[in-house]
Amino acid sequence: MSSKERQQFKPMSMSAKEYKSFAQVREPSRSIGTNCVKAFLVGGAICTFGQLIQNLYMTYLKMTETQASNPTVATLILIAVILTSLGVYDKLAQWAGAGSAVPVTGFANSMCSAALEYRSEGLVLGVGGNMFKLAGSVIVFGTVAAFFVGIVHLILGTGGQ
Repeated sequence: MSSKERQQFKPMSMSAKEYKSFAQVREPSRSIGTNCVKAFLVGGAICTFGQLIQNLYMTYLKMTETQASNPTVATLILIAVILTSLGVYDKLAQWAGAGSAVPVTGFANSMCSAALEYRSEGLVLGVGGNMFKLAGSVIVFGTVAAFFVGIVHLILGTGGQ
């Protein structure tokens, strides 16, 4: 390769400021308002659907509200896993953003996606090892948050009496 050709393929180096302006020009515009409306509608629709399922359990299986809660969550998780396996939930999540990620269905989607992605590496090291990377952090932070909420609740004296 001649020196002229090497100069043509010379690596580009930019300062952080130059790169930031370079990236801002090429970044697609995002409508925060539209994204918020989409998230609100989809998240609300998922929660409304969950309430419908709970009402069905209460009406047809004669469960109390407390008894119907766990089967409702399990049903929503099952539906999310099935839709993720079919590739439908990911398309919904891409359109809806946080509206599909915040409910329990978003957690089920992320777990199922990890399991599908790593299934070729085996059940234990592939699926199990990678699927629970996400679940572990969620469980840890959920437990820590619950601990601190309990401490605040205890300090304010609003519980147990």
